[in-house]
Amino acid sequence: MMNHAAFADSHAGSREAACKQRDTMTTTMTMTMTKRVLACTLATLMGLGASLAQAQGIKAPDVLIKEVSVDVLDAVKADKSIRAGDVPKVITLVDAKVMPHVNFQKMTALAVGGRYWNQATPEQKKRLQEEFKILLVRAYSGALAQVKDQSVRMKPARAMADDAKTTVVKTEVIGGGDPLQLDYQLEKTDAGWKIIDVYVAGVSLAQSNQNSFSQELGTSGIDGLIAKLTQLNKNAASGAKS
Repeated sequence: MMNHAAFADSHAGSREAACKQRDTMTTTMTMTMTKRVLACTLATLMGLGASLAQAQGIKAPDVLIKEVSVDVLDAVKADKSIRAGDVPKVITLVDAKVMPHVNFQKMTALAVGGRYWNQATPEQKKRLQEEFKILLVRAYSGALAQVKDQSVRMKPARAMADDAKTTVVKTEVIGGGDPLQLDYQLEKTDAGWKIIDVYVAGVSLAQSNQNSFSQELGTSGIDGLIAKLTQLNKNAASGAKS
């Protein structure tokens, strides 16, 4: 039979072994948890890094407007033919510097009005955009002809929520007389911020055109408006040649 001393030693040995086993399990669990926490942290940081990189690839609305405005003014100042109202050159300038940052379909839709835009066929929408663009470019060319030493001053921007889908960037064109207030409404898209409306001295370009288009739409419909815009553009082109 096992004496008391031997039993005590055996019991002590069992407890020591049990403690070692428990310590080993605790260490293993701790290491596993640490690895999991580290993995989660790294994954989170990587996700944040990717989101930050994506966000950095999209220019803030005020930065975008400043860059486009400066680019256009610099191009006009450097080209006498643009200042002289050379429409083809103005179109080239607008296509290169402005149009990539405009949701022109949305801008045209706002000018036409949702009711009529939704009724228009794809071909009618295409024609409306084409003629409306020419109309705006001709007006734009007249404004560019007045450019001399003007510069753009950015007005203080309001704080914008992270999930904001639209915003307005306020600017002033200074030089050559009284400052001209020129504001831009932008919409956030997957491709970045896009201009959808312009306010000249507080007047919406889309709204002012909608007011002038509404009578033609009411009497002659979408085809009537397309015909009217086409004729206006032809008359303007003929006047420029004469």
